[in-house]
Amino acid sequence: MAAVDVLNSAGEKVSETQLPDEIFSVPVKTSVLHEVVRSQLASRREGTAASKTRSMVKGSTKKLFRQKGTGNARAGSVKSPLRKGGGVIFGPSPRSFAFKVPKKVKRLALRMALSSKHEDKNLFVIDNLTLDEIKTKMLASVLGAMQLNDLLIVSDAQDTNLELSSRNIPDVKVIKTAGLNVYDILKYKNLLLVESTIQNIKGRLG
Repeated sequence: MAAVDVLNSAGEKVSETQLPDEIFSVPVKTSVLHEVVRSQLASRREGTAASKTRSMVKGSTKKLFRQKGTGNARAGSVKSPLRKGGGVIFGPSPRSFAFKVPKKVKRLALRMALSSKHEDKNLFVIDNLTLDEIKTKMLASVLGAMQLNDLLIVSDAQDTNLELSSRNIPDVKVIKTAGLNVYDILKYKNLLLVESTIQNIKGRLG
């Protein structure tokens, strides 16, 4: 197991904790991370673009003019895609862009993402990060003391004060252990774990 320093809100080392090797020391394969991130982003796409085919366009079904003798093409419908205001040929229709990735691959990618942060020395652990009130300035002072920005904070439980205090700080996001995902880990440069979340992560991925 790898040892990592546990800091307090003043940025001072107060103890050490062990990170399990099977989660935080896994060889990183970019192809696996890429596949899982693509899956996450694809599932977020709404896929609501839509156009009307000739059967959906409102209009008369009467033949526009007689078949012969006018010198025009033999038009039969005002809703034809060839006419202004007509339907669209092969236009987009609502669909899902999501594609599935095996659960084992998702879990492996999550381990790899955590391992990459530890390998790059961008993973930090804090003993406690509980705020008495919703105060952005208070959280900003803690992060300033720890010299952290572009940061993903992982908490072990729902903490409304922490979440609301972080919303006005650029490039800072707070998520629970249950919501930990590959995209957010890779999106932010630094990762800050509350010490109690390590056991939860171990229980989920170990």
